[in-house]
Amino acid sequence: MAFELNVNGRMRSADVEGDTPLLWVLRDTLGVLGPKYGCGVAQCGACTVHLDGTPVRSCVLPVESVGAAKIVTVEGVGASPVGKKVQEAWGELDVAQCGYCQAGQIMSATALLASNPAPSDADIDDAMSGNICRCATYLRIRAAIKKASGQKAEA
Repeated sequence: MAFELNVNGRMRSADVEGDTPLLWVLRDTLGVLGPKYGCGVAQCGACTVHLDGTPVRSCVLPVESVGAAKIVTVEGVGASPVGKKVQEAWGELDVAQCGYCQAGQIMSATALLASNPAPSDADIDDAMSGNICRCATYLRIRAAIKKASGQKAEA
């Protein structure tokens, strides 16, 4: 089947089976490599993308369920003011260590700040709980979210 997908503001066509996970359509068919494969069961968050602004795990989302929704990946999230602030904070605080999970972390953090511009530590912990970082940069992640929100960042 042919699917027309709005990816990072650009219409893209993918000729795949409807039950193909969005992650594989993005990576293997469209060459959008930011979202990563981590666990394949929506537990680690490395594959997180936004679907009409909501963070979703693309490794378990069938492409046929996307419909006309706007897909934003880490490659496109910086086009929004919040996404740009998050990406800048990530760089300024050297959040990434190995970097594998960071695309998903940035996507979840951007969704959090879009809905809650001044999150508490508990809000951050709750919103980010589905994103695993094997390098354990959780304190730097929290500091970057605080910095992006304009709150004091403690790293």
